[in-house]
Parts: sequence; C-alpha cells; structure tokens
Amino acid sequence: MAFTIPTHLKFKPPNFLNSRQSAPHHCRPLGGWNPTLCCRKLSVLAKACSDGGQGETFAARKQSSTSDVETFSSSNSSSGYVALFVRMLGLDNDPQDRDQAVETLYNYSLGGKQCIDNIMKHRGTVNLIVNLLKSKSVSACAAAAGLLRVISSINIYRDLVAESGAVEEIASLLICPSLSPKVKEQTICTLWNLSVDEKVSARITTSEILPLLVRYLDDDDMRVKEPAVGVLANLTLSQSNHKIMVEAEVIPKLAKLLMADVEGFKVIRKVARDALLELANDEYNRILIMEEGLVLVPLVGAAAYESFNPALYSWPSLPDGTKFEKSSKDPSRFGASELLLGLHFENNKSMDLEEAKINAVIGRAQQEFLVRVGAIEAEDDNKSRSGSQRLTLLPWVDAVARLVLILGLEDESAVARAAGSIADASINEHMRISFREAGAINHLVQLISHPNDSVRLAAIRALDRLSISNFVCKTIEAEGVLPPLVNLLKQSKSDLSCSLTAMILNILTRILDPNKELKSKGWDVAAHPTSANGNEMASSEPSSMQAIAGGDLVDSTFLSCLVEILQTSNPDLQRKAASVLEFIMVIEPSMEKLIPAEIQSGLEAVFRQKSLIETEHGTEGEKPEMQILEVEEAGLAVSAGSRLLTKLLDYEQFRSAVDSHKFTKLLRAILVSSIPLQNKDWVAACLVKLSSLSGHNLGFENPVNAEVTLYETIPRLVQQMKSSYSPEVQEAAVLELNRIISEGMVDSTRAIASEGGIFPLVKLMEIGSGRAVEASLAILYNLSMDSENHAAIIAAGAVPLLRKLVLSERPQWMRALRLLRTLPT
Repeated sequence: MAFTIPTHLKFKPPNFLNSRQSAPHHCRPLGGWNPTLCCRKLSVLAKACSDGGQGETFAARKQSSTSDVETFSSSNSSSGYVALFVRMLGLDNDPQDRDQAVETLYNYSLGGKQCIDNIMKHRGTVNLIVNLLKSKSVSACAAAAGLLRVISSINIYRDLVAESGAVEEIASLLICPSLSPKVKEQTICTLWNLSVDEKVSARITTSEILPLLVRYLDDDDMRVKEPAVGVLANLTLSQSNHKIMVEAEVIPKLAKLLMADVEGFKVIRKVARDALLELANDEYNRILIMEEGLVLVPLVGAAAYESFNPALYSWPSLPDGTKFEKSSKDPSRFGASELLLGLHFENNKSMDLEEAKINAVIGRAQQEFLVRVGAIEAEDDNKSRSGSQRLTLLPWVDAVARLVLILGLEDESAVARAAGSIADASINEHMRISFREAGAINHLVQLISHPNDSVRLAAIRALDRLSISNFVCKTIEAEGVLPPLVNLLKQSKSDLSCSLTAMILNILTRILDPNKELKSKGWDVAAHPTSANGNEMASSEPSSMQAIAGGDLVDSTFLSCLVEILQTSNPDLQRKAASVLEFIMVIEPSMEKLIPAEIQSGLEAVFRQKSLIETEHGTEGEKPEMQILEVEEAGLAVSAGSRLLTKLLDYEQFRSAVDSHKFTKLLRAILVSSIPLQNKDWVAACLVKLSSLSGHNLGFENPVNAEVTLYETIPRLVQQMKSSYSPEVQEAAVLELNRIISEGMVDSTRAIASEGGIFPLVKLMEIGSGRAVEASLAILYNLSMDSENHAAIIAAGAVPLLRKLVLSERPQWMRALRLLRTLPT
C-alpha cells in the first residue's frame, strides 16, 4: 500500500562524524567504505588505497553541526524512511518530490557506509540517481552527482555506478557552459572515483570528457582544478591512454601546475608530478616533458648525500671551475672582501655574468643548502616505487644542479643513475650548455676511469650525448677525455660491448674530426672559404691535434684496434673508425705504425657492404624502409672509407703495397649502386686518383672516368639544377652538362634523361640567362634525337616556350626553331 511523506517532514541523517573522529588518517586496503575520505568543510580530496593504489577514490562528508543530533529512533525506522525516499526517485513522481528526495538521500549518505548500504539495498537506485543528473534544479543535480560520488567511493558499488551510464550522462552534463562550480566538483570527483577502473578510464579518454578535463586545469576554482588533475592522474595509469592524452596537450598543462609556486597547490603539484612520471615511461613523452622545463632526477635517498662535503672555506668559484678574482688586494678589516665578492674582468669587459652561469650558481646554491639542512628529497621520496626506479621531476635549473651534485657522491648506484639522467636530459643545446656551466664535464671525464662498469658506461653515455654540441665538445676535449677513452678502446674486444664501442667512437669522431684540420689549413669547401682569421682558428683549436701530433696517444695498438673495427660488419662503426684514422693520417703520418695488409683488409670489408650486395641481387624478405636505412648507412661508411683510401694513397709506402686493381673494381661497383648521390663524391674522387696512379689517361675513353661521369658527375649536376636557388649555380651546372655532351660522352644524354634532367632544363630555358638558355637548348636538342624523350620534353612544357623564343627573335631563336621541328607538334 503506497503512501506519501508530508513535505514538512524534517529528515536528518545520523551523525557518524563524532564516532569516527579518532580514526587514523591514513590509507589502508578496505573491503568497503574508506573512513579517511573527505576531510574538508564540504569536501576534501584525500587518497584511498582500496584498490591497491591504482586510483584515487573520493567522497564527500558533511561537517558536524548541532542539528545533526536529530536521528532516527531505530534502525528499522531508518530503513523504512530510506525505502520511501528511494521510491520517491521514481520517474512517475512529481519532479519537485524527486529533487527533494535526492537531496535528502545525499545528506543521509554522508553518514557513512552503513547509510550508503541502506540506500543500495534497493535495486535500480543508481539508475534513478543518474536520471536525476538531468534535473533543472541546480541543487538537485548537485545532490545527484554528490550521491553518485559517495556511492562510487565504495569498491563494491563502483561497478554498478559505471554500468549505469553515469559516465555518458556526466559527459553530456559537463558540456553545458553554464554548469555551476558545485555540480562540476561533484561530477568530476565521481569521475575520479570511477577512473580507478581501467575500462572506465578508456571510456573517459575516448569521450569528449578528456578535452574538458584538460581545460579545467586552467580553472580558477580549486574545487574544480583539484579533481580534474586527479582524474587525469588515474588515466595515466593505463599505458593505452597515453597517446590520446598527449595529443590532448595534457603535458604542458600538468607541467605548468607542477612548476606553479602558488600557496595551496601542494596536493595538486604532487598529483601532477605522479601523472607526469607515469607519462614519462615513454621515451617520446619524456622528451615532451623536458621541453616544458622539467627534468627527471633519480631519488637516491638521504643517506647517499651524507658523503657530500662542500668546500666551505675555499675561495668561491663558478660551478664550471671559473675562479673569482679578488677586487682588492688588501683584505678588509672584518673579512668583508671575502664575503662580498667583486668580479674582475680584463680589459674592462662587461661585468654581467651569462644567464647560463647565473642559473648554475643559483641551482648549486639551492641544492647545497638543501643538503646541508637535511631537507633534500624530503617531499619527493616516493616509497611506492622500487629503489632502482624512484624518480622525481624538478625544474631544469634545480635538476641540473642536483644531478651534478650527485655525480660527486660516493654511492656508485646514485652516480650511475645521475649520469644516465644527464644523458637522457641532454636533448638540446640549451640543456647541454647548462650541464657544462654546472660543472658536469669534469666529473664525467673522471668517471671514465671508474672501476665500476655501470658507472663507467653511464658516464661515457652522458659524454656522448653532451658532445653533440660543438661548444660543449671543446670543453670535453679540454678536460682531457682523449687518454682515458683511447686506453679504454685498447682493451680486448671481449671486454667492450658494441654499444660502448659505438659511444667511444662517437666522442672520438666529434673530437678527431678531419674537417678541423682541413679548415685550419684553408682546405675547406667553397661554401666555407678561408677567412682572414684562419690563423686564429688554427691556434684556438683544442689540444687534440697537439696530443695526436705529439705521438702520446697514437701507437700501433690503437691503430690496430681501429683497423679491427673496420673489419667488422657494422657500417656505423666502420664509418667512425675510418674517420678517426683519417684524422690521424692528416695530423701525423703514421704509416710506419700501420700494417698495409691489415688496413687493406679493413678497407675491403668497408667496400663489401652486405646491404649493397643484397640490393644488387634483389634479395627480398626485408621491409623497404629498413633497406633504405641500411643503404644510407652503407653509403656513409663507403664514403668515409673512400676518404681514408684517398688520403692513404698520398704515401709511397701504401701505394707500393696496395692492390689498386681490386679496389678499383670494388669502387666501380659501388659507384653504380643505389647509395645516395652525396656519398658518391668521395668514391668518384678515389677512383680518379686510383686511375691516375695506374697510369691511365683522364679522358672519357678511360672506363673509370666514363663511369664517374655517368654515375656521379651528371647526377650531381642535374641535382644542382633541380634544387639550387642560385642562378649562378644552375647556370654553371647546365654549362658543364653541355660540355660533357659536346665532347661526345657515350650514354650521357641517357643519363641526363634517367636522372630527370628534362624538366629543369625546360625551366632554365624560361628563366635562365642567355648562356643558360643556349646550353639548355643544345642539351634538349641532343635529347630529342631519341624519340623516347619526346613525351617528357612536351610534358615539361617546352613547345610553348620554344614558340615564344622563335616569335621573339631572341639570339637563340634558330636553336629553338630547330628543336621545335624535331618534336611531334
């Protein structure tokens, strides 16, 4: 028998707060309601570990008041009233009654888990509550969202809320532009509870909720901003959500919150840091995070910093080792001259420090202060991660200083992790220079000789990444990195992994660059002519040339090691070893230390690239992208080997022992292969030199010179016509092509056509100078002798241009008329 409840009935839930005030506020796994949820006036966000830390569950709790003493007289009457109010939620009731019922049930649910259990005894309650999210009453809508928030905070009911369509209804609700902050808070907190489940988090990520959550990160209302960060943090726990979240530009927003120095942001910063750390598990995301000014720093534990021993009474210096000079020779009476340091620069230069140095000083001072007071890692210590995986995110100024500080500690594991973080953080010139100014280079160079393999490997990896910068590379060289690297490379191959050998060769290749010596001698290419300061450039080069020239580093063991690397099948290692050998040959002729038979064997291995042989014979079974990459790597190795062979041919000792016929055959095969055109220039130069040393003439009747012209010269000239923006370069290229054809080079016209030279020739006929137009007409006329080229010439638009030239009676009109007559127009 149905009955109604008078509207004047005053219904108050029992006050459960007074009985739970002594409950400890910490997270522990519970099968049901978590008593530590919701601790602020209307709602406070607090973490619950009911799902093993896989999410953040929140509920609202009402503050106790004097009116809460009005309670039900018995549990039976309480259950009866709950049943009536649940029945009032039905769609057949008056909307005002439904609104009042949901508000009453929400207030009742704040009493604790027993109250929520009483509500959830009735089937279909959650669906009725979800339906009330559409209510036109703001208070009723907020109450419905709040009731869902409280119910979803309990593990056993969370799935019921998720399956009731609450996520979709909340999505349609959040789209409304005029939504009140209270409703936003309750709905987003409900999502925070539901997003613990991986399936629900996937639904949230793929819906229109995600961009709304990202937008709420800029909301001024903390009640909205805080749960929005929490939902996003839960979404990052699923690896499958990362790509969509990154595309939604969540990383810049979270980074901004983490670096915000605003009072009351402690919880937000912690949650944002956790979310970014989850995203940082992907290498690409890690780079995006570092581009926002945040750097991953290992948490090594406070005990590791006990070995830190700052030089408290030494004369201060910059982190990179630059010493301060005293502004006064006479000490002050009370020591102020040492406290207030003046900077002295020669020649009255500007007394302003560079920004990078200022940041290095500030970062070092802050981190050393934290160590001295024992506050370092006080807030960042995350016990939930294992010791080898614990990381935090710091602004780059603090991170750079912290990592350099860790390099000076005694804990080997901490030092290795810090060096690895430096390598990961060296993603751009700004970060590499920052580490240089912070004094990381000296520490890393010293760590190359460390007895621990992991420390040594991490230090070399960091130096490899830092040496990408030419500016930092000079500092690395000046710190004396060559001797320990060379000594390490001299070890037996079994002691060095392929990756370690590659990193050592990377550093050596950047320091021992053959182009350095060529530039200092004015042998650079035309694009970089010798300047008036050429002598200064040569004198300002670091000590690598002096060390090599002095013979301290180069011995037969080192050279034999490089030759052994040439004999490997790794084209990248071959290229680097050949480059280092070329530098040594340029600086210090060391043929007496090289065994001609060994170096010939190494060069032969370089020229017999497996990828080129497989491509030539049409070997299948590999992806085209991988084949292209392998051919490019092989081309670089072959080019470096050709440069080295060209240099070695300058020495009589090598010329008398070299098998020129074998190398000519190998290089001719490479010249006609599919390696990139830019890698064929040194192959062609080496072939020409081998041919000249063999006594052959330099004309086109020499098959070597003919192949060089067909497979290197003509393709290069056609490429210049296509890609160059300089009219002078284009004119020089077309004139050279015309000269080659006019000398009767066999198959030259076919080579021009196969390289796609017809279209740029027609283009030059339109925009080129008089000489370029005349040369283009001559080449096109020769090409038109082969009827197979007629279609391409016509398709390039030559006919209208030729008619225009004829009608204008320009000096080239006779050539144009003759070409026009050969075409089928």
